[in-house]
Amino acid sequence: MNYVVLQVILKEKLWGTGSGNLTELEKAINAQADRGYRLHTISTVASGSKGFGGGDRIQATMVFEKLP
Repeated sequence: MNYVVLQVILKEKLWGTGSGNLTELEKAINAQADRGYRLHTISTVASGSKGFGGGDRIQATMVFEKLP
């Protein structure tokens, strides 16, 4: 395969600002880098709240390209 497409859902912290699980995004990127892919494109979209205590979600869609 020349390209891999992945989606990671980031959950915003209950208190304060920022994502509560940026390490999940980092792990996904590093896992593909270990397989010989580089991040080609990343797109994010807010996907709303899951109710009380759920926090907002951000969906990150990433396209990785195989290194030559």
